Amino acid sequence: MLSYLFMIVFLIPLCLLNNSWWLVHSMMFLFSFLFMICFYSYCDFNMISYYFGFDYFSFSLILLSFWICSLMITASSSVYISSYHSSFFLFMVLFLMIMLYCSFSSLNLLSFYIFFESSLVPTLLLILGWGYQPERLQAGVYLIFYTLFASLPLLLVLFYIYFYVNTLYFPLLFDFGSYYFMFYIFMILAFLVKMPMFLVHLWLPKAHVEAPISGSMILAGVLLKLGGYGIFRVMKIISFLGLKFNYFWLSLGLFGGVIVSFICFRQVDLKSLIAYSSVAHMSMVIGGLMTMNWWGCMGSLSLMIGHGLCSSGLFCLSNIIYERLGSRSLLINKGMINLMPSMSLWWFLLSSSNMAAPPSLNLVGELSLLNGIISWSSFTFLTLIFLSFFSAVYTLYMYSYSQHGLYYSGLYTCSLGYFREYHLLLLHWLPLNILCLKGDYFFI
Repeated sequence: MLSYLFMIVFLIPLCLLNNSWWLVHSMMFLFSFLFMICFYSYCDFNMISYYFGFDYFSFSLILLSFWICSLMITASSSVYISSYHSSFFLFMVLFLMIMLYCSFSSLNLLSFYIFFESSLVPTLLLILGWGYQPERLQAGVYLIFYTLFASLPLLLVLFYIYFYVNTLYFPLLFDFGSYYFMFYIFMILAFLVKMPMFLVHLWLPKAHVEAPISGSMILAGVLLKLGGYGIFRVMKIISFLGLKFNYFWLSLGLFGGVIVSFICFRQVDLKSLIAYSSVAHMSMVIGGLMTMNWWGCMGSLSLMIGHGLCSSGLFCLSNIIYERLGSRSLLINKGMINLMPSMSLWWFLLSSSNMAAPPSLNLVGELSLLNGIISWSSFTFLTLIFLSFFSAVYTLYMYSYSQHGLYYSGLYTCSLGYFREYHLLLLHWLPLNILCLKGDYFFI
């Protein structure tokens, strides 16, 4: 475990060199492939050291972090071209990667909490330093306050657990039974805000709209998954109370997902629409994790990974249009098929993955989540019908509205994508649709 950590740490001095952008970029991809090859066995924690080790769940999420961080550097070449503090930008990406790597591979609840919180710092700096609009300061404050306010009680709960059990080591923790109700609430609240669950989701669209492309990619791709991973890990301690009270979070998540789908219909900002669709997808993940059954948990893992790749790719597409037209409004971005005909195919491919069409990984995730949630209660099929239907509706709305129609009269030329952009989109789309062939991999 430490060897991979050292690999990333030793990339940091390279940031200080001039023109080291593509070197760091290539090394990150190399590390992704090295990490992919090193998978040992399905059953238990692997590569254990004093504080780090990974099992099946965290391996997939670390690999996703490596991949998205590598693609962030590809997508942000405008930072490099305009030489807008590009070395510091690389340092931020690597620092964020270290934080994510440590939080996904922590074997100790306290170290998990520390890295979980410190991943906020580089994200905040990305939004404040490289964001586009003047409201980015307000978005940063939203992000910090929502997540810190919810996760302070979690820290107190962790101290209490340590006082009670004398360890915070994952495999040694046991179910606390009906210890007390607030313990359960505090334990789960921090992760639900990070997911984000409906009612505490307002920081997400704000942060997405203000963030640069790299910030949006890492937010949608990996940071939302930290909440799901945390719930998966702590559910072991609170499963007794979970069996009693999880129905509340499950029903709130599913109803919230339907309401957020309605909010998606009336968005005119491309990024905002994709951000709200993330909230709708994550509501299904919350539902799957709260059922605490095998289908639900493994389905939420595959939907998290599928959504990470798909949502990140859609943000890249909206950024490509933004770089051409200087606007993300759907009123100006009409008729893109006339302006950028070759991009239309990528819009179609990633939109179809977003609505869980085969052969995307989202389909595998959503099918198993349907299985898991309906086996928990057959009444949930009412909300699940609407969730699946509306996800197709707002994705089609986004695709058809942006690609078809008369395009904005201020534009007078057609524009081609760069090789870098097609490469970036291919690297989002290919793993998303290849992994479907290994569906059994997610349901060991």
